[in-house]
Amino acid sequence: MKVAVIGAGSTYTPELVSGLSDLPLDELALHDIDASRRDVVGGLARRMLEREGFEGRLEVTGELEPALAGADFVLIQIRVGGQAARLRDETVPLRCGCIGQETTGAGGFAKAMRTVPVVLELAEHARELAAPGAWIVDFTNPVGIVTRALLDAGHRAVGLCNVAITFQRRLAQLLGVNVARLWVDQVGLNHLTWIRAVWLDGRDVLADVIDAHGDELAAEIELPRELLDDLGAIPSYYLRYFYAEGEVLDELRAGTPRAQTVAEIERELLAMYRDESLAEKPDLLEQRGGAFYSEAAAQLVASLASDRGDVQVVDVRNGATVAGLQPDDVVEVPARVGSTGPVPVEQRPLAPELLGLVQHVAAYERLTAEAAVTRDRATARRALLANPLVREYANAEQLLDALLDPVEATS
Repeated sequence: MKVAVIGAGSTYTPELVSGLSDLPLDELALHDIDASRRDVVGGLARRMLEREGFEGRLEVTGELEPALAGADFVLIQIRVGGQAARLRDETVPLRCGCIGQETTGAGGFAKAMRTVPVVLELAEHARELAAPGAWIVDFTNPVGIVTRALLDAGHRAVGLCNVAITFQRRLAQLLGVNVARLWVDQVGLNHLTWIRAVWLDGRDVLADVIDAHGDELAAEIELPRELLDDLGAIPSYYLRYFYAEGEVLDELRAGTPRAQTVAEIERELLAMYRDESLAEKPDLLEQRGGAFYSEAAAQLVASLASDRGDVQVVDVRNGATVAGLQPDDVVEVPARVGSTGPVPVEQRPLAPELLGLVQHVAAYERLTAEAAVTRDRATARRALLANPLVREYANAEQLLDALLDPVEATS
């Protein structure tokens, strides 16, 4: 089995390598177009694999053809424009009173417009070079929109986020049980999900979890405990952008942009990675984000490769899974994962207060995926109008001028 990682110069890569090293790999290819980052991160990856006794072949390269050739799995984790573009995504929307988070709202729109064309180009190369039936696993944000674009283009793709596995690990910790006994029924869209059931040994214990640990969980996601009681569900921490929009906007205006903080962490991490005595992921990597990223990736690849049929939360076509959404919408739901791909677990209908927001954002994602491919300005403007964190026409027009290169979009 061969796995190719595209965007391997990311400081996340050691986290990913630590999980992939447990798989029966014959070859691991790490690709990045940034030679300096590629060599530093690749050097640490090599030392980590040697320490783990990896017997396969590791290739660190800036060339796509050897990286993709014969790959059974292509993992994409790119950031088009780097942290500089992220800083722009986070700060420009603040000028018109809109949240500038890098995956949600106008920041996520700008990132999708930059990213989708590049990912689709990479996927076309994979179609030509990778093994027949190869899977594309997308970690690149905004995952829901990028995965939709891949599926719309006919690629064999699945999206993956670490929110569900992070909640799973946290809830197992709160309940004092082995994580293998528990899975979460997290439903919605990428970065717009709610946990509506917590299955422990086949029994739903969500009500018990909220009753015993609701205050603690609410504090961690920075939302009122009463909201969890009202919803009868645990919102993802990304729902704070919607449920506390004004409060978050004030914080973003007054605080240090996350992109700036991450850039500083990355500089420190890369300095650590250059230390040739380092052969494991450093603790500082936890501050970068992406907790349990490696476990989620390794589980997904293993299940697709070996037909395990276990339940994992992934981003897939909706089909008839979530009533009220279109069949071709991309949802984030629990699915049984086997060699033919993830099969979503049947879901009861979303409550109206959840479904309305999901439908709103699904419309935005549909339009954004289209605009990212067509580069049509009118479609891009409609996408921003459909985003609950933008809404107003004046905001949409101003953001188009500020976030997009005018030569990229037709009038």
